[in-house]
Amino acid sequence: MNVIGIAGWKNSGKTTLVEALVSIFSARGLAVSTVKHAHHDFDIDRPGKDSHRHRSAGAREVIVASRERWALMHELRGEAEPSLDELLAHLAPADLVIVEGFRHGLHPRLEIRRQGAEGPPLEGDGNGVIALVTDMAEPASALPILPLQRPEEVARFIAGYFGLPF
Repeated sequence: MNVIGIAGWKNSGKTTLVEALVSIFSARGLAVSTVKHAHHDFDIDRPGKDSHRHRSAGAREVIVASRERWALMHELRGEAEPSLDELLAHLAPADLVIVEGFRHGLHPRLEIRRQGAEGPPLEGDGNGVIALVTDMAEPASALPILPLQRPEEVARFIAGYFGLPF
Protein backbone atom coordinates (compact mmCIF):
# COMPACT_ATOMS: atom_id res chain seq x y z
CA MET A 1 0.00 0.00 0.00
CA ASN A 2 1.40 3.42 -0.98
CA VAL A 3 1.09 5.69 2.05
CA ILE A 4 2.07 9.37 2.02
CA GLY A 5 1.66 11.65 4.99
CA ILE A 6 0.87 15.35 5.01
CA ALA A 7 2.19 16.87 8.21
CA GLY A 8 2.54 20.35 9.62
CA TRP A 9 1.51 22.55 12.47
CA LYS A 10 -2.06 23.74 13.07
CA ASN A 11 -3.53 25.94 10.31
CA SER A 12 -0.68 25.19 7.92
CA GLY A 13 -3.01 24.11 5.12
CA LYS A 14 -2.90 20.32 5.55
CA THR A 15 -6.59 19.69 4.92
CA THR A 16 -6.71 22.02 1.92
CA LEU A 17 -3.75 20.21 0.34
CA VAL A 18 -5.16 16.75 1.12
CA GLU A 19 -8.48 17.75 -0.45
CA ALA A 20 -6.72 18.97 -3.61
CA LEU A 21 -4.55 15.84 -3.84
CA VAL A 22 -7.51 13.49 -3.43
CA SER A 23 -9.32 15.36 -6.20
CA ILE A 24 -6.30 15.31 -8.53
CA PHE A 25 -5.52 11.61 -8.07
CA SER A 26 -9.19 10.54 -8.17
CA ALA A 27 -9.71 12.47 -11.43
CA ARG A 28 -6.86 10.41 -12.88
CA GLY A 29 -8.68 7.20 -11.99
CA LEU A 30 -6.67 6.20 -8.93
CA ALA A 31 -8.34 4.73 -5.86
CA VAL A 32 -7.46 7.08 -3.00
CA SER A 33 -8.22 6.67 0.70
CA THR A 34 -7.42 9.00 3.57
CA VAL A 35 -6.67 8.72 7.27
CA LYS A 36 -7.08 11.83 9.43
CA HIS A 37 -5.56 12.07 12.89
CA ALA A 38 -7.48 14.15 15.42
CA HIS A 39 -5.82 15.50 18.56
CA HIS A 40 -9.13 15.79 20.36
CA ASP A 41 -12.28 13.87 21.10
CA PHE A 42 -14.57 13.72 18.10
CA ASP A 43 -17.84 12.12 17.17
CA ILE A 44 -19.39 11.28 13.81
CA ASP A 45 -22.62 10.28 15.46
CA ARG A 46 -25.43 12.31 17.04
CA PRO A 47 -27.24 11.79 20.29
CA GLY A 48 -30.67 10.29 19.74
CA LYS A 49 -29.70 8.31 16.63
CA ASP A 50 -29.96 4.53 16.94
CA SER A 51 -26.22 4.02 16.38
CA HIS A 52 -25.41 6.53 19.12
CA ARG A 53 -27.78 4.73 21.43
CA HIS A 54 -26.02 1.42 20.67
CA ARG A 55 -22.62 2.96 21.50
CA SER A 56 -23.95 4.63 24.63
CA ALA A 57 -25.31 1.29 25.78
CA GLY A 58 -21.77 -0.14 25.62
CA ALA A 59 -21.30 -1.60 22.14
CA ARG A 60 -17.61 -1.83 21.29
CA GLU A 61 -18.21 -1.52 17.54
CA VAL A 62 -21.19 -0.22 15.60
CA ILE A 63 -21.59 -0.40 11.84
CA VAL A 64 -24.09 1.88 10.16
CA ALA A 65 -24.87 0.84 6.60
CA SER A 66 -27.04 1.99 3.73
CA ARG A 67 -26.96 1.54 -0.03
CA GLU A 68 -24.85 4.72 -0.29
CA ARG A 69 -22.12 4.07 2.36
CA TRP A 70 -21.19 2.30 5.54
CA ALA A 71 -19.23 3.43 8.56
CA LEU A 72 -17.61 1.53 11.39
CA MET A 73 -17.30 3.21 14.77
CA HIS A 74 -14.99 1.56 17.26
CA GLU A 75 -15.02 2.67 20.89
CA LEU A 76 -11.62 2.39 22.56
CA ARG A 77 -13.14 2.36 26.04
CA GLY A 78 -9.83 3.19 27.71
CA GLU A 79 -7.56 1.24 25.35
CA ALA A 80 -4.50 2.89 23.81
CA GLU A 81 -4.90 4.92 20.64
CA PRO A 82 -4.28 2.65 17.63
CA SER A 83 -1.12 3.08 15.59
CA LEU A 84 -1.23 4.20 11.98
CA ASP A 85 -0.38 0.65 10.86
CA GLU A 86 -3.31 -0.73 12.85
CA LEU A 87 -5.65 1.79 11.24
CA LEU A 88 -4.29 1.14 7.73
CA ALA A 89 -5.06 -2.56 8.19
CA HIS A 90 -8.78 -1.67 8.24
CA LEU A 91 -8.72 0.01 4.82
CA ALA A 92 -9.69 -1.68 1.59
CA PRO A 93 -6.89 -1.84 -1.00
CA ALA A 94 -6.18 1.51 -2.68
CA ASP A 95 -3.62 2.94 -5.06
CA LEU A 96 -2.72 5.65 -2.56
CA VAL A 97 -3.51 6.44 1.06
CA ILE A 98 -3.02 10.04 2.13
CA VAL A 99 -2.52 10.46 5.87
CA GLU A 100 -3.19 13.83 7.47
CA GLY A 101 -1.39 14.28 10.73
CA PHE A 102 0.48 11.43 12.41
CA ARG A 103 3.65 13.53 12.29
CA HIS A 104 5.51 11.05 14.53
CA GLY A 105 5.76 8.00 12.31
CA LEU A 106 8.17 6.39 9.92
CA HIS A 107 5.93 6.56 6.85
CA PRO A 108 7.05 8.99 4.13
CA ARG A 109 5.65 12.47 4.73
CA LEU A 110 5.53 15.87 3.13
CA GLU A 111 5.94 18.71 5.59
CA ILE A 112 3.88 21.84 5.07
CA ARG A 113 5.69 24.91 6.35
CA ARG A 114 4.16 28.34 5.85
CA GLN A 115 5.61 31.79 6.25
CA GLY A 116 5.07 32.99 9.80
CA ALA A 117 3.74 29.63 10.96
CA GLU A 118 4.12 28.51 14.54
CA GLY A 119 6.28 25.56 15.52
CA PRO A 120 9.73 24.35 14.58
CA PRO A 121 10.47 22.49 11.33
CA LEU A 122 9.44 18.84 11.40
CA GLU A 123 12.12 17.59 9.02
CA GLY A 124 15.10 15.82 10.46
CA ASP A 125 17.32 12.81 10.01
CA GLY A 126 15.37 9.61 9.66
CA ASN A 127 11.93 10.98 10.55
CA GLY A 128 10.26 10.22 7.21
CA VAL A 129 9.94 13.76 5.81
CA ILE A 130 10.84 13.48 2.11
CA ALA A 131 9.93 16.95 0.83
CA LEU A 132 8.93 20.40 1.99
CA VAL A 133 5.69 21.98 0.72
CA THR A 134 5.81 25.70 1.36
CA ASP A 135 4.82 29.21 0.40
CA MET A 136 8.22 30.57 1.48
CA ALA A 137 10.41 32.21 -1.17
CA GLU A 138 13.69 30.64 -0.02
CA PRO A 139 13.20 28.08 2.75
CA ALA A 140 16.23 26.63 4.48
CA SER A 141 16.00 22.92 3.69
CA ALA A 142 18.06 20.20 2.03
CA LEU A 143 14.83 18.49 0.95
CA PRO A 144 13.04 18.91 -2.38
CA ILE A 145 10.92 22.09 -2.25
CA LEU A 146 7.35 21.97 -3.59
CA PRO A 147 5.07 24.98 -4.02
CA LEU A 148 2.09 24.94 -1.66
CA GLN A 149 0.02 27.00 -4.09
CA ARG A 150 0.48 24.40 -6.90
CA PRO A 151 -0.98 21.07 -5.73
CA GLU A 152 -0.55 19.56 -9.23
CA GLU A 153 3.23 19.74 -8.73
CA VAL A 154 2.89 18.15 -5.30
CA ALA A 155 0.76 15.36 -6.84
CA ARG A 156 3.34 14.84 -9.60
CA PHE A 157 6.08 14.48 -6.94
CA ILE A 158 4.02 11.91 -5.00
CA ALA A 159 3.21 9.95 -8.16
CA GLY A 160 6.90 9.87 -9.09
CA TYR A 161 7.90 8.78 -5.60
CA PHE A 162 5.59 5.75 -5.75
CA GLY A 163 5.79 5.09 -9.49
CA LEU A 164 2.10 5.87 -9.97
CA PRO A 165 0.75 6.98 -13.36
CA PHE A 166 0.34 10.72 -13.70
